[in-house]
Amino acid sequence: MPVFKRPHFLASIFLLFVLFSSAFAATTPVSNEDRKVLEQQLIELEKQINQTETLVTGFKEKGKTLNKEIGGLDKEITKTNLQIKAIDLTINKINQEVRENEGKISATEIQLNNKKEALSSTLNALYDQESTSLIEILISSHSLSSFFDNLNSLESLQSNLGEVLDDVEKARDELVDQKQDLALKKTDQGNLRQFRDQSKKELEENKLEKKDLLAITKGKESAYQEIVTISKKTAAQIRNRIFEFLGGGQLSFEDAYKLAKQAGDLTGMQPAMILAVLDRESAFGQNVGRCKYQGAMHPKRDIPIFLAITKALGLDPDTMLVSCANKDGAYGGAMGPTQFIPSTWQLYSDEIGSLTGNIPPSPWRNLDAFVGTGLYLSDSFNSSACINYSKQIPGEALLLRNRCTAAKYYAGSRWMTYRLTYGDKVARKAQEFEEDIKSITAANN
Repeated sequence: MPVFKRPHFLASIFLLFVLFSSAFAATTPVSNEDRKVLEQQLIELEKQINQTETLVTGFKEKGKTLNKEIGGLDKEITKTNLQIKAIDLTINKINQEVRENEGKISATEIQLNNKKEALSSTLNALYDQESTSLIEILISSHSLSSFFDNLNSLESLQSNLGEVLDDVEKARDELVDQKQDLALKKTDQGNLRQFRDQSKKELEENKLEKKDLLAITKGKESAYQEIVTISKKTAAQIRNRIFEFLGGGQLSFEDAYKLAKQAGDLTGMQPAMILAVLDRESAFGQNVGRCKYQGAMHPKRDIPIFLAITKALGLDPDTMLVSCANKDGAYGGAMGPTQFIPSTWQLYSDEIGSLTGNIPPSPWRNLDAFVGTGLYLSDSFNSSACINYSKQIPGEALLLRNRCTAAKYYAGSRWMTYRLTYGDKVARKAQEFEEDIKSITAANN
């Protein structure tokens, strides 16, 4: 066996240099011009939607009359049509991002495989060197200086091995993150298509409602007022209505409001908004509380924290079901009635405990969960992003700010994707809950 395979060694070093210098050459970026065109179109559509929303609100504020109801329905129909166009544009934008992300994943997979090959080459070279004794190296060396050259090469190769291992680990983590990003984009595609279908259904329902209203009343205001009187719910009906939580479970609306009121008093968040984001009807695309943590959670970001949370609470982690990973591969792992992922819960845990007195706080305890939601919403509500967004329509600042807040709760940094879908749905639901809260509090006074 030759003492020192210099050609083998040099080849391995050259391979490392070539492979480590490979970047994302396979990625085909989305054209900046295409992206700008789509974003500009979305901005223009949003302006039209916001203008229409102002008209809808105006009709509602003028009171319940037949003409105002018909006018409001007409504007709702216009707004829904605009929303559908905006959803289609957003889907096109995400389609472009998906293609770009898939290119990055392909490049990273190639890079990871190359680094594994480089690791294998380095290990082989190291094995060849370490299997030769120092005596053999000394005997085969032509001079003392070549002997020390061979020793230095061995030390360099050993040092390089650690760097190669680090690079392999980094590439593997990068691949996990990129695949998760792709999964989230595909989830966004599915959610938006689902919301587009819902919007089309609502559009047809609004058209039918308008047609039926005109047919029943025959254009007479007195007939319309009779319908309003009959359809108006009593405070008792509102109090006893079942409120179903986003993360599973249910309470009467009055009991849910009491929790939201308590959380709102502690965090400064509107109880109606807390209820709206936790209402199951607002949570399209959620896959809640049906899976064990091992196959659902992000392995590095959330599992260690989840295990620490359950240990501190004296709970068996294997029996605590969390939200499932979805069909696109996006991680789940959300806990309890308000669906916090462990890493987000950890951010608010100390503050929740100080406010509720429950130390440690539990994401499965209603009050703790509601307070956590209030804190998260309050941070979003007071963020510069939501404040700036709310300035688009001065007269509708609260609606827009709530729209942004809800979208941030649902999608975090991807909130812009959901502002006109989930965000708008929750903001309008909060308006409905405000009316319900007024009814039950007035009846209690």
